[in-house]
Amino acid sequence: MSLTSYVKKEISKKIEELSRSFYENVLPPVDIYEEGGYLNIDVDLPGFQKDKIHLRLTSSNEIVIEAERELPEGGVKYLTQRPKRLSRVIRLPVAVKKDSQVTAKYENGVLHISIPVEGTTTIKIE
Repeated sequence: MSLTSYVKKEISKKIEELSRSFYENVLPPVDIYEEGGYLNIDVDLPGFQKDKIHLRLTSSNEIVIEAERELPEGGVKYLTQRPKRLSRVIRLPVAVKKDSQVTAKYENGVLHISIPVEGTTTIKIE
């Protein structure tokens, strides 16, 4: 193998590692919106199994999302789009109720999290 080929191969590997690292630490895309006394968070997590996604609501008003996907056994693994694992900490923009009943649903590659917001009351208009 020539020096040029070797350098190209090593640079390509490093770029792949950096792009995967970027995805794991910066992405996945997240939408956060408040509606009806709930803070709703939608996270794009295509390719992950529901039982491999873990959530935690911390005392510092953050939600921690960790996910890992299994790769098929054997063969060459060339990953450029989705990482094998990711971890994301989202600082919540509003206070949430202590010991609140957080719900989460994973459907079609999107994780939807719903958290009751502190100090909100739904008022029915007659």
